[in-house]
Amino acid sequence: EATASLDPENESQVQQAINALVSDKTVVIIAHRLRTVRKADNIIVLNQGRVVEQGTHEQLLARTGLYNRLWTLQQESAGWSMKAS
Repeated sequence: EATASLDPENESQVQQAINALVSDKTVVIIAHRLRTVRKADNIIVLNQGRVVEQGTHEQLLARTGLYNRLWTLQQESAGWSMKAS
């Protein structure tokens, strides 16, 4: 994915630029970071090559499925930091 190695601030700036470029187009985005697709009109969740869920970010969070679990894990890990020992 295009922003995988960026820090959150630069990722946000790149995402804003992409959003401006594709505002009236159909775009397929493959992402591991769910915040990359949270504003999409339709999110398709795959697990082992199969569609397991589909909907908007809000619809998927309202369910107790894979998207909800992954979103929760990513939000919990967002504040983690590594310290030298």
